[in-house]
Amino acid sequence: MSKTVLVTGPIGSGKSELCRYLASKGYPVYDCDSRTKMLYSLVPGLKCHIEEALGITWDEIGIIFHDEAKRLLLESIVYPYVLADLRAWKEEQDSELLVLESAIAMDKSQFDGSYDEVVLVTADYSLRAVRNPKVADRDSIQKFDMSRVDHVIVNDSTLEDLYSKTDNLLCRLI
Repeated sequence: MSKTVLVTGPIGSGKSELCRYLASKGYPVYDCDSRTKMLYSLVPGLKCHIEEALGITWDEIGIIFHDEAKRLLLESIVYPYVLADLRAWKEEQDSELLVLESAIAMDKSQFDGSYDEVVLVTADYSLRAVRNPKVADRDSIQKFDMSRVDHVIVNDSTLEDLYSKTDNLLCRLI
């Protein structure tokens, strides 16, 4: 039985870099953002259904970061597809450790039970803002309940430092 670790953190914290490193070491990574974007194209009629339900065109989808009601409606439509895709992906894997990368899964009860431990990657706001210009828009909608976090990696230095911290974490995960 594989252990699934959720790698989460605010935008610009370095969770994707940590996951790329884990993937380079042979651990399968399910990137929720990429897989969700893939599902928009693969699931027949999904984009149209979302446009109709939200009352917007696909070009206006970014409104969900400023309109909580539309974001919650979008999530209610999309998450069942994402969770089914995640379950199918996990069944295909043959690794002692699986990695789920998501900035929001810990905060969404629909994802409870889809991971065993939580790794929070974090960095100071100013550093994250340099790494990603969308920090100001997204930061207010990302919350992290520290009581549910098993491991914290502070990514405030070099890539080599992040990789070293990740290697130390792997010793505790497997």
